[in-house]
Amino acid sequence: MKNTGKLKGKTLFITGASRGIGKAIALKAARDGANIVIAAKTADPHPKLPGTIYTAAEEIERAGGKALPCIVDVRDERQVQQAVEAAVAKFGGIDIVINNASAISLTPTLETDMKRYDLMQNINTRGTFLVSKTCLPYLLKSDNPHILNLSPPLNMKPHWFANHTAYTIAKYGMSMCVLGMAEEFRSQGVAVNALWPRTTIHTAAIEMLSGSESAKYARKPEIMADAAYAIICRDAREYTGNFFMDDEVLLDVGVRDFSKYACSPENMHNLQLDIFLDDEGPFAKL
Repeated sequence: MKNTGKLKGKTLFITGASRGIGKAIALKAARDGANIVIAAKTADPHPKLPGTIYTAAEEIERAGGKALPCIVDVRDERQVQQAVEAAVAKFGGIDIVINNASAISLTPTLETDMKRYDLMQNINTRGTFLVSKTCLPYLLKSDNPHILNLSPPLNMKPHWFANHTAYTIAKYGMSMCVLGMAEEFRSQGVAVNALWPRTTIHTAAIEMLSGSESAKYARKPEIMADAAYAIICRDAREYTGNFFMDDEVLLDVGVRDFSKYACSPENMHNLQLDIFLDDEGPFAKL
């Protein structure tokens, strides 16, 4: 998935961009010469996870972009507002929002304490709504504005709720923001879409939780970065209200070799499907 230069000079506000998928998207856009607002909490090194907003900023600028690291907890309205104001002051506006920040706990009801429930609701659903709402006055001034939420397609089949009701509610809240905002701002030309991975994605955080062995059955964050890039380079007035799958987006733009995205290319036909996905689509039977 080659860079086209379409994002040169565009400003992206990306939550959770200090590592993982968020940083991968930031680096992809940076290669076009984009401006990246790194809106994340990690200002000091984590004892087990690499990367801060400042090391991410260094990588973005080495890749050819301009970076603005901002300490942002998406639950905090004041911090979000300050980061948006700083972005506009530095870059003149905001063109694209990537709602990537998320909290996860795949626990059944009786094992989900309310502190964890509130964390997921406040970061996933409320944080997505807050960041989108705060950026929208500036998106409405952009010539090709996009909001992209990293959230799953809406599926009301009970088994997607049964094992982790709280997490499903929180992630589907992000997806419902897509459903509502896409229609609300359709006539004003703001594209609001969702993107979700076909398979599990291996990041440092996943390795910390699941161990390095899980990489054998996962793809790299770069597949999500390439898919996100393809989406936000499209005409916002023609592509809105969609629930995109990463590999289907890339198939649509001509990518045929997916082995490069597998952490273990020799094992690419045994990849683990991500949750929230039925056994459908061109890559379902991996």
